[in-house]
Amino acid sequence: MTDKFCYMLMRIHMDCNGCYRKVRRVILDMRELETHLIEKKECRVSVCGRFIPRDVAIKIRKKTNRRVEILEIQELMDNSNTATNDQENLQDQAPHTPLISSWDNVISYPNQVETFCIGSHR
Repeated sequence: MTDKFCYMLMRIHMDCNGCYRKVRRVILDMRELETHLIEKKECRVSVCGRFIPRDVAIKIRKKTNRRVEILEIQELMDNSNTATNDQENLQDQAPHTPLISSWDNVISYPNQVETFCIGSHR
């Protein structure tokens, strides 16, 4: 694992509910991932956590036997240099500042694992 908190957006072809369940199960088994969002219709998977993006994509590819295309990678924070500054800034802010709030009105707080399926619910 790494000290970098990363966000990664991937495209994984999911053409049926079985493919969706396989991808979801693999993502839930990965301890380095803190939050994820699976958009079934768009075949997109977003994950956040402390991980090396290439290693996570390779692990998902091997376990699901599906093609994984990395669309976007963002480094959100680095705790090695700013650990004391972050603690001071958190005390000044509201107690529950959202970490991610750009996924169609979904708000995720730190240390919270969420599962979402945007698409048809049948």
